[in-house]
Amino acid sequence: MMDCRARLAAALCASLAIGGSCAAAEQVVVDFEKAAVLLPDGKSNRVRQWEEKGVAFTLAHEPQHSKAKGFLTFFTHLSSGHKGIVCAMATEPIPVRATFPTPVSSVTVAMWGSTGTPALLEAFDSGGNLVDRASLDSVPGRKAPGDPVPVFTMTVSGGSIAYIQFSGPREGEYLAADEVRFTPAGSPAGR
Repeated sequence: MMDCRARLAAALCASLAIGGSCAAAEQVVVDFEKAAVLLPDGKSNRVRQWEEKGVAFTLAHEPQHSKAKGFLTFFTHLSSGHKGIVCAMATEPIPVRATFPTPVSSVTVAMWGSTGTPALLEAFDSGGNLVDRASLDSVPGRKAPGDPVPVFTMTVSGGSIAYIQFSGPREGEYLAADEVRFTPAGSPAGR
């Protein structure tokens, strides 16, 4: 999932072979590819927490309209085969939270979702204060019935992001994070 800016940064990095530093090299990518979508018994892999590269993924809160325990699950993007993480609570969509091991300065999330689903990405500092937000009224849709579900990106940035939350789906809809790219606040790219 490389956009034009990432390709340009990679090309610039390659051209800085003599003594330069490259900010894009500091970015960390979480892609969920090691997660099992199905368990050996064929059931969906539902987890309370997922950790990858030090980033802990949980629900932002427990369900409020039922006594059920809240779970995350993994979902496969049919045309690419990439795995994404989603809230497993279909009747009570709950934001998915990603908590970083150390503060970060920017986060880009590649996502896909149900047709017409709104999308919201919010960044918070360690005190729970909103640092930045990005939103879409409706995620990109297919142009024709045979087209794959489009993957899109949203980015938030700020001086000291402790965690992000993505949300937007209504009951029966979904919003899956395909990958999360972040820049640690202390890296050259985060200054």
